[in-house]
Amino acid sequence: MGRKAGLIRVNPKKFAPAGKPCLKEMVTFLNCLALNHNSDEKCVQTRNAMYACIEAQKTQAKKNPYKTLNYHLQRLSKGIK
Repeated sequence: MGRKAGLIRVNPKKFAPAGKPCLKEMVTFLNCLALNHNSDEKCVQTRNAMYACIEAQKTQAKKNPYKTLNYHLQRLSKGIK
């Protein structure tokens, strides 16, 4: 992202974990649906595993915005000017 209108910005995607949450469960569920001709009754176990993973991701604690790198960089850049 670089500089933007005098503010220092860091791309947070570069520092994020590489893996996508629940991707494995979703692909497994979609494969089960494809193999069983979209019959949801035969894929109950994989569907429940995917929903459990999604619910676990929702309950994770939210990140405090005052601890992010962009917050501190913007705060320090105001003091330099």
